[in-house]
Amino acid sequence: MHRRDVILGAGAFGLMGEAAMARPKLYVPPEEAPHAQTIMMWPASRKVHPDPVFLEMLQETIIRIANTIATFEPVVMLADKSQHAKARKHLSAAVTLWDIPTEDLWARDAGPLFAWRGQELAVSHIQFNGWGKNQIHKHDGQVASRVAQTLGVPLVPSGLIGEAGGVEHDGEGLLIAHQSSWWRKRNARIVSSEEELKSRLLSAYGATQMIWTAGVAGEDITDYHIDSLARFAGPGRVLMNLPASPDWEDPFHAAAFNTRDVFKERLEVETIPEPNQRRVTSIDFVASYVNYYVCNGAVIAPEFGDPETDAIAVDALKRHYPGRQVITLNVDALGEVGGGIHCATQQIPA
Repeated sequence: MHRRDVILGAGAFGLMGEAAMARPKLYVPPEEAPHAQTIMMWPASRKVHPDPVFLEMLQETIIRIANTIATFEPVVMLADKSQHAKARKHLSAAVTLWDIPTEDLWARDAGPLFAWRGQELAVSHIQFNGWGKNQIHKHDGQVASRVAQTLGVPLVPSGLIGEAGGVEHDGEGLLIAHQSSWWRKRNARIVSSEEELKSRLLSAYGATQMIWTAGVAGEDITDYHIDSLARFAGPGRVLMNLPASPDWEDPFHAAAFNTRDVFKERLEVETIPEPNQRRVTSIDFVASYVNYYVCNGAVIAPEFGDPETDAIAVDALKRHYPGRQVITLNVDALGEVGGGIHCATQQIPA
């Protein structure tokens, strides 16, 4: 396998012009830092999810996740006002509904990325465009700016198109990402080089270094988001979800192990095996144990019906997040549309 995989620091990118140099410094805290609340999005569009039965399953799954998180911290559910009565019947009292229209449920991607600018909360704005215009986003493309307006916090442009699910950060200056999620159909026409793209990502997160691997372009709607493969569990520590018996003809398997090899040069890497048995057997089903969400006092994680690998995942999460409850949920409906719990959530730092 031939890959252009590089580890770069901020100093490697050169100057980006006076306007970029004058941009206020931002800092995005790690997910495990204290939260004020969690933001989620209500799936509502029949254009995105034409099967009404399956859309109902997705809504039930989002309700289950929201109500579970709400036992640990407040949750805000974004939905058009016309959807509130239906959602309210099933949501916990600790879940607040905001009248912000949505098409789909992916708060990690379409929702706001919160950052500190000194003592001020801000939205470090990465513009969502439906994963490279692969899906309608009339409302979802405006979610981040509408949340910022609702909260009365500044929206600080990053000059990037993309999704926060396409990058992981440890809160201490290091980002990891697949190049495939940031270049193709997103930023190739708006930045002059990959180096400028990386520099803008570092600025958006308040980071200084990046581990950047190739990924896989064009084989799924996200172009291989990193958060279904690898997650920071703390500074210098990464949990990865890998198949026990890789198929080297599968581009995702090849890219995943290549990413693992690059990470091992720099990071402590622990592997959680993919489930051998699962309730959904479709080849497109995303069965990622690392697509979990860390909230105040808990880790909300998926289970897939494989007693052995489900237990391995829970054990790993308990070791890496001591002092937090590990709660597992059946979120198979999200896996059927290519995501998981982390993809459906976004935190507001405390």
